[in-house]
Amino acid sequence: MLNENHIAVVKSTIPLLESAGPALTQHFYQRMFSHNPELKDIFNMTHQKTGRQSVALFEAIAAYAKNIENLSALTQAVERIAHKHTSFNIQAEHYQIVGHHLIETLRELAPDAFTREVEEAWTAAYLFLAQVFINREEEIYQANENTNGGWRGAREFVIYKKTPESDLVTSFELRPVDGEPIAEFEPGQYLGIEVKPTHSEHVEIRQYSLSQASNGTSYRISVKREGTQDAEGSYQGLVSHYLHNELQAGDSLMVYPPAGEFFYKVTDKPVVLIAAGVGATPIQAMAQTLAAEGKQNVSYYYACETKSQHTFAQETEALIGQHGWSHQVWLRDQDGMMNLSQVDSLPLADGEFYLCGPVAFMEFAVKQLDQMGVSRDRIHYEVFGPHAYL
Repeated sequence: MLNENHIAVVKSTIPLLESAGPALTQHFYQRMFSHNPELKDIFNMTHQKTGRQSVALFEAIAAYAKNIENLSALTQAVERIAHKHTSFNIQAEHYQIVGHHLIETLRELAPDAFTREVEEAWTAAYLFLAQVFINREEEIYQANENTNGGWRGAREFVIYKKTPESDLVTSFELRPVDGEPIAEFEPGQYLGIEVKPTHSEHVEIRQYSLSQASNGTSYRISVKREGTQDAEGSYQGLVSHYLHNELQAGDSLMVYPPAGEFFYKVTDKPVVLIAAGVGATPIQAMAQTLAAEGKQNVSYYYACETKSQHTFAQETEALIGQHGWSHQVWLRDQDGMMNLSQVDSLPLADGEFYLCGPVAFMEFAVKQLDQMGVSRDRIHYEVFGPHAYL
């Protein structure tokens, strides 16, 4: 049971955590995968190689330690992580494994500072937080299972159609092999996709945004081909290359239910959609949903490197033409970076802004909106991969 003394002890270890930095979580992952290699079928091993996952986990641990007496400050982060966990099919027993290796990592990296009191405090703190996640994730699992067309765990889908959307992005329309109904989803959410690529030792799970409005019969994901082939014949974007190069219409893959806390929330206020590159995928689902609602006060601004990389160009042009929305495209090779100050009709006073794209792009866009007086509670964004705060 977490008590006031535990909280005080955990907070006293913050300088120790900060001095260790991401090396702490790197050690943790190395330890865990050495003792429990089966977890390599759940975790994204590409993010392990790049170090992105270690940095993200360290930031999450540090944030928890700093806010342990004010967990309401972490509500949004807990919700985001819980949704992501359900798309990996994380179960309660996984928390026992993670907790064991976290405690042992602290013991191994700071043997002198890791007293019995510190061990007791961090064990209590971890078990408390783990139960928060276990409870919330079980709620999500049950909601997924009990909704019309819903399910729990992995379900087999077939690729019904494969469509190039630009030089780098291809869409995959997925339909359930069992022919039964599928769950509706909120525009902006994603699917967890489980595959076993030819060049991978492990089962790989990735999350891809749903790129069309919910229709009750099929899901569409749109995947960017990431990275290039290296000298050893493997790809940086292992799963994206497998989807692009090997899977075809008629092939099947396993799918976890729609998840994600980033989605369009119905409003009578103006809506501004801002995307760059493959960030158009969740934004496209929002645009289609807004069009189906007949919403008029919508703006859609998009940026990409070149005209050939403009994802959903024709589809978006048709939506804009039908509904008369404000729209502008920035091509980096011609126009440079998106400059929102050039837009005269931005609803700065009351608009709801939805952003998705590379982290650097969103940082740039959010900074512009900050300077123009848009409050942060009206700026909603999605980050692909390990989360980053803007």
